[in-house]
Amino acid sequence: MGAEAQAFIVFSVGMLALMATGMNMGLALVLTGAGMAWVLDFWDTQLLAQNLVAGVDSFPLLAVPFFILAGELMNSGGISRRIIDMAQAWVGHIRGGLGYVAIGAAVLLSAMSGSALADAAAMSAILLPMMRKNGYPVDSSAGLIAAGSVIGPIIPPSMAFVIYGVTTNTSISALFVSGVVPGLIMGAGLIVAWRWVLRGMVLPAGPAPLPMRERWRSTGKAFWALLMPVIIIGGMKSGIFTPTEAAVVAAFYALRWRSSCTARFACLRSMACWCAPPRLRPS
Repeated sequence: MGAEAQAFIVFSVGMLALMATGMNMGLALVLTGAGMAWVLDFWDTQLLAQNLVAGVDSFPLLAVPFFILAGELMNSGGISRRIIDMAQAWVGHIRGGLGYVAIGAAVLLSAMSGSALADAAAMSAILLPMMRKNGYPVDSSAGLIAAGSVIGPIIPPSMAFVIYGVTTNTSISALFVSGVVPGLIMGAGLIVAWRWVLRGMVLPAGPAPLPMRERWRSTGKAFWALLMPVIIIGGMKSGIFTPTEAAVVAAFYALRWRSSCTARFACLRSMACWCAPPRLRPS
C-alpha cells in the first residue's frame, strides 16, 4: 500500500473516529492533518506551528465574530421583534399569515445577521409560540422556521461567504452581492410551498386587517433596523469600508440602535451569558 493511500486512510478513519468522540471539528482536522504529515514523512513541528498561526492570521476572518455579535445584539435588543411585528402588520391577517410572516422575517433577518442559527433562534422564540397558540401544527411551523433560517447564509452579510472569500481569495463584496437574488428566490419558493401546505390545513379565522396607519407605524418602528443591510452593502460597494469593518459597523449599529442605557446593558449582559461556559449560564 502506497504512502498516499495510507495517508488517506489515516485522515478519513481518524477524522470519523475523533468526530464520533464529540471532539471539535477544528481540533480533529489538526490532529488528522498531523497524522497525515507523519505518514508521508513530512513531519515538522515548526512547519505545523507556522501553518496553524498563518491559518488564523487573517484580518477578513474577524468579520465572522463581529457578525455573530451583531446578530446576538439584534436579538437581545428588540430589533428582531420589530421586524416580525412589521411583517405581521402587513400580512398577518391573510389565511396562514403567520407562515408568511415567518418567511418575510427570515428574509429580513438574514440581511442583518448572516447566520442561520441566529435567525432560527429569533424566530422560534417569537413566532413558534404564536403559531402554536393560533392552532398551527407544531411540526409544520417548526419546519417552516427551520427552512426559512437556511436563507441566513445566502443573503448578505453571510459568514459562509466571508470564509469562502478568505479561503479562495475571492472578493467578499462580490460574493455578498451575488447572494441577494438567490436568497430572494429561496424566499419566493418558500411562499409557494407554504401556500401548497395550507390547502390541507384547518386554521381559525385570522385577525382583522390593520389600518394603513398602523401598518406604516410598525414599518416606521422597524425602519432603522431595515437600514442596517443598506449600510453594510452600500458601504462595501462604495468603498467606504471593508467587509471586516462592515461587520464592526453592523455590531456597533445594533448596539447604538437602542437609545436606552438599560437596553444596552441588557444586550451586553445577554452577550456575556452567551459567551460564558454552559455551566455558568443562567437557566
